[in-house]
Amino acid sequence: METKKRTGLNVKLKGYFEPTPKRFRVLGDSIAAASLFVAGLNLDNPKLMLIIGVSGGVGKFITNFFGDEA
Repeated sequence: METKKRTGLNVKLKGYFEPTPKRFRVLGDSIAAASLFVAGLNLDNPKLMLIIGVSGGVGKFITNFFGDEA
């Protein structure tokens, strides 16, 4: 029985245009969804909604820079 060797991470600017590993796509989507959910719960405070929404968008954007090391 073979064990699957885990590859390392590679974070660089060129990585934005390379395919994102599944675990980071899921992480980025979860960050974006959670931030939109929390922002929706805070309708009384527009500044907090903006801060949470922008941080979720930035988190999703940053996960696009991760790639598998070949």
